[in-house]
Amino acid sequence: MKKSLFILSAAAITLFGFASCNKSQAKKSAVQEIISQAENMTFDELCQKAIEESKNATLKGIGNSSRGKTAGASFIKYLKSLDSSYAGKIEWSQPKNNSIFTTLNVDYKSANPEYFMTLIQDGNQIQSKMMDTGVLRTFIPKEWAEANKLAKKDYPDLLPLQTLNKIFMYNHLNGVKFTNCWDFVAPGTHGLFMGVNSELVGKNFLYMLTADKYATWLKNAFDKLPAEKQAQFTPVLNECAKLAENFGLESKNAKYGLAYIKLWVQNYNEETDDGPICNSIVKTSAAGEFALIVYSKLRSVAETAGVSVKNISVAAYEEGYSGIGGYGYSHYLEVMDSSPYPWTACAFISYMVTKLDGFTAWGKDMGGYSANPVLAAENEAKFHHSTAGGNDFPAKNDRGFEWWAAENGGELVIEDPKYCAEVSVDLGDWIDITRANRK
Repeated sequence: MKKSLFILSAAAITLFGFASCNKSQAKKSAVQEIISQAENMTFDELCQKAIEESKNATLKGIGNSSRGKTAGASFIKYLKSLDSSYAGKIEWSQPKNNSIFTTLNVDYKSANPEYFMTLIQDGNQIQSKMMDTGVLRTFIPKEWAEANKLAKKDYPDLLPLQTLNKIFMYNHLNGVKFTNCWDFVAPGTHGLFMGVNSELVGKNFLYMLTADKYATWLKNAFDKLPAEKQAQFTPVLNECAKLAENFGLESKNAKYGLAYIKLWVQNYNEETDDGPICNSIVKTSAAGEFALIVYSKLRSVAETAGVSVKNISVAAYEEGYSGIGGYGYSHYLEVMDSSPYPWTACAFISYMVTKLDGFTAWGKDMGGYSANPVLAAENEAKFHHSTAGGNDFPAKNDRGFEWWAAENGGELVIEDPKYCAEVSVDLGDWIDITRANRK
């Protein structure tokens, strides 16, 4: 009896200890406390806080986009318009080769943290390395939430600056047509694509193909193939049905996602960057070639006798096309939990997602979509991306995010950081082995 009481007492103490530990862990950091206040403040109020906090400071920002420097200069100019004595400045850096996560983690743990905020991509690593560990904190601007009609309980875990799309496009000069997304993984096809480990958002795209929504889109496209084309994929589908069970994937259509991943990974031709890929497929000599690249690359093509956007068809824009048209990934804006200037970070982030001048560094180009519907409309009114190509360059007439993301539109596969983090442990290794063992 005494032994039983001892065990019960020990268990109670243990439970109390865990409860106390959890309560302690739930305590907000100083930056989180500021974010809680900032989310109830207007942009103008945040700017006043920023001016007070960083009036003579050098603020260090870091991001995957070099355009943060342009946005930073615009923000500083705006603060100076409010207070001519404001002398703060933003120094912006862009790490290479996926090193941003290491850089942020080291800074977070340093005795004197420097970075006040970040613009970052790759939802999988953001979730597992930055959010789950408390390195980054999400601030949702009041005006952004109001534009999206969101109550606080519905705030997203991450704040997107923009969603970019990488889309299937092909050179049609020899009369070739791709009428179904499965055509891009058919026997003998070799699309141009950045390596899955050189730009990891491409790997996240592959992970997302196993999520129920997108696996079902792939199944629906498969069902529209003629019987002889379906037969080409039957062996790999049968193989992947068993794999889906082994991986514990929940979607009943996961085998379609796995089959698509396997065929794509085995057959794509790897290039180092989307720019050279775009410059390659627009040539008259590239008839029949196709690629999965950032849509906005078409903006910078210099028209010559041997090079033209007129040679390109955007697969999803073509009449009768079925299936996914590409994938979308986001640039996220986050506050460092160790930020030396958290008020200024919140104000700068709000500037980029609620003010046209703050978003213009990115919004001036096609293929990048603000998650603020009010700002998105203002951006389109200024830059007219939907009609930018006119009749001469129809591939450049951007149909906008709502069309691209819709099932009856571009069927864009959108990155979900939590899902990617959940499945990447198993699928990441499988993808790497599949690529390494290709024939």
